[in-house]
Amino acid sequence: MEASNAAVADTLTLFGQLLEITGKDGFKIRAYYRAAEEISRLSRDVADMTLEELNAIPGIGKGLAEKIQSIVATGTHPELEALKAEVPPGLIEMLNLEGVGPKTVHTLWMKAGITSIDDMEKAARNRRIRAIRGFGEKKEQEFLQSITRYRNQATRMNRAEAEAVVARVSAALTPGTFEVAGSFRRGRSTVGDIDIVSREPPAQVNTRLRGVADEMIDEGERRTSVRLGAHRVDIRFTPPRQFGSMLLYLTGSKEFNIRLREIAIAKGLRLNEYGLEDRKAGGLREFPDEESIFAFLGMDRVPPEIREDRGEIALAQAHRLPMLVMPGDIRGDLHVHTADTDGNLTLPQLAQAGAARGYRYLLVSDHSASLGITHGLDPERIAAQGREIEQVNRTSPCRLLHGIEVDILADGTLSLPVPVLADLDLVVASVHSAFRQEKDVMTRRILSAMASDHVDIIGHPTGRLLGSRESSLLDIDRIIDAARDTGTALEINASPLRMDLDDAPIRQARDAGVMLAIGTDAHTAGELDHMKYGVILARRGWCAPEHLLNTRDAEPLLEWAR
Repeated sequence: MEASNAAVADTLTLFGQLLEITGKDGFKIRAYYRAAEEISRLSRDVADMTLEELNAIPGIGKGLAEKIQSIVATGTHPELEALKAEVPPGLIEMLNLEGVGPKTVHTLWMKAGITSIDDMEKAARNRRIRAIRGFGEKKEQEFLQSITRYRNQATRMNRAEAEAVVARVSAALTPGTFEVAGSFRRGRSTVGDIDIVSREPPAQVNTRLRGVADEMIDEGERRTSVRLGAHRVDIRFTPPRQFGSMLLYLTGSKEFNIRLREIAIAKGLRLNEYGLEDRKAGGLREFPDEESIFAFLGMDRVPPEIREDRGEIALAQAHRLPMLVMPGDIRGDLHVHTADTDGNLTLPQLAQAGAARGYRYLLVSDHSASLGITHGLDPERIAAQGREIEQVNRTSPCRLLHGIEVDILADGTLSLPVPVLADLDLVVASVHSAFRQEKDVMTRRILSAMASDHVDIIGHPTGRLLGSRESSLLDIDRIIDAARDTGTALEINASPLRMDLDDAPIRQARDAGVMLAIGTDAHTAGELDHMKYGVILARRGWCAPEHLLNTRDAEPLLEWAR
């Protein structure tokens, strides 16, 4: 199987990182990083390109072009394998730690003989890292925190990773006979083990599972557990007449299930995964679907995403549950990138991709010029992009709105002048640097951006990257209050790597009357499909269509911005 552009870019990045770790020539290092960036931005598959076409890409000479062809064909290159052999394998894993780059790995290896995360942890706990020039007690503590976060996240998956595991195990199950339960069904931003409820006969499923699983952990008539890669999947078998009870039991949070059991007890019943037992008369009432159980308990069905015991049960009993946003309510995407910066779609291609998804608009929000690594736009290039958008919109059923993702600098100022921002349809303002500022400083930095008359949306507000970067320290109460007072929307960034804001602050913002905007932060056509993750987050935050800018048509949206 030929390597994708993303896989080639990752391999070229690793090439550069290994050169840095081994202390090789700086010019070659920059060449590999630049080549990785160029490949990641291509709209065409490198697998389909000739040597001459690769050589024509800026910054890619004949030697790099030949390496890229080798990587496409084999996934690696002899020089890369030779570089890997020069370093202890634990050094490469250290690159997964937040705040640890190849220069840091090189220094720790050369100055302290540290060759693994375990070595690094021991050295930090023994206060040996602070003795290295350029490091100190604070850096030592940051390393320990990064190690803890990395280990805690190792067994959890983001939504896209979890979907890949579900798709793989689903190949052994018959469509329409099973349902995924647990935190995956509730739409959590990260997922641990996968729980599945199946109506099929266990013997048939177990036979097929042996063909897709990496390991059969347990195999039985009621439950089978398998391992796919590093992740565990539990399949619970149930007769069709008990399917609803089992699905309900395995979906809700612990707190939600306790509250439901209390409601059943008050009616003289005992709720379990098999149904409702009559505590006095005996006997078991079975339920083939969840709706029947909720109805029997005198409640409306609670959507899976809000089964967390946060007030939804009382509303279900009173038949006053909110009408949550649905995928079909979404009219457009409010955060996408193009090949003008670090995306890989031209403006016509982006409009075509939006039209294919039935969108009425997409907000083109490329990076501003302060982000040099992403070829950010300066005022002249922004004006040129605007002229091209006008041309595209003459023939496209999906309207491209002209925006920008302007950088919020460390002092709270914006990286583009006011007259430039004033000419755009909508402006997303985001933090892309200095994520570790103190809480009050970071909070005031974002408040300053919201005070601008020309900032419409705060992008990925907490700055987190799931599994690799913790949220910035923020006073979220002050941020939400200021968003309400200034009429600024907060983004629900739907990238599975971010999922930012998460459900709790979404609910808080919604309750405060703050508008929310879902943006996929897409850099490719396929990433536009991450909108589903944003909708799931919005539902977890109790959002109805009226709480989201994306449910408005283009003109009402632009009127809101004005």
